[in-house]
Amino acid sequence: MNLVNIGGVPEHFNLPWYLTLKNGEYKKEGINLRWRDYFGGTGEMAKDLRNGTLDLAVILTEGIVKDIVEGNSSKIVQVFVKSPLIWGIHAAGNSHLSTLEDLKGKKAAISRYGSGSHLMAFVNAENNGWDINTDLQFEVIKNLDGAVESLTEGKADYFMWEKFTTKPLVDDNTFKLIESCPTPWPCFVIAASKNFIENQSGSLKIILQIINNTTVEFKSIPSIDQTLANRYHQKLIDIQEWLSLTEWSQKQITQDQIYRVQDKLKSLGLISEEKSYQDFVHTFAL
Repeated sequence: MNLVNIGGVPEHFNLPWYLTLKNGEYKKEGINLRWRDYFGGTGEMAKDLRNGTLDLAVILTEGIVKDIVEGNSSKIVQVFVKSPLIWGIHAAGNSHLSTLEDLKGKKAAISRYGSGSHLMAFVNAENNGWDINTDLQFEVIKNLDGAVESLTEGKADYFMWEKFTTKPLVDDNTFKLIESCPTPWPCFVIAASKNFIENQSGSLKIILQIINNTTVEFKSIPSIDQTLANRYHQKLIDIQEWLSLTEWSQKQITQDQIYRVQDKLKSLGLISEEKSYQDFVHTFAL
């Protein structure tokens, strides 16, 4: 049995992986695919792709693009979710902060530097005409639990995380939702380490074929909305809204999308150079 380590955030986007693992679809092909939940998000996954702990990661597009520019030898092998990620901008439920303007110059909680919550704070600042050199401050909180603690205790003022994941915390007044900020590109890609691409290309193709067969028909699975609501402790109406906004992909990221991400990161001072499309992607016929 060929061991393959894969990681992703423990969120509703990744239920297709759980379903295919539960059905034993990879083992039928001689692949022991081991999934690890990454509560710390993109920065933690990028680190483990670099050090060989992970072979594959379902990772935020902007995060892996930044890390590849900075020397990660991994490559994007396809887009996983082609719709934007809708980031919710949250304050503590009892906070006096209630508008985006209130957040200008305040401290943002981020899971770690280089994470989606870090990068999108810059995007949000630019969207609102803030000075990214003076109007942004950061508090590293590692994960969602850390964000709850940080905002509740006043160590940070606001926190950006996927809107539907944090909805239960808004419902119980731990957080309040101030605004939403969608990514201007496909939100999740599948990235593979250089070693895995070079030495297990056959397994990579099989894994992508299996997950793509599931995502292409995911929304038509009977009662999938109820399954998602139960597993991720969400209200059914929220899951139904999320499903209506979310589209999975079975294709590689385009050159235009890669350049759009790089242009935004460079304009925000988050990368110092831009690389060619071939530096980011690995393509092959499935």
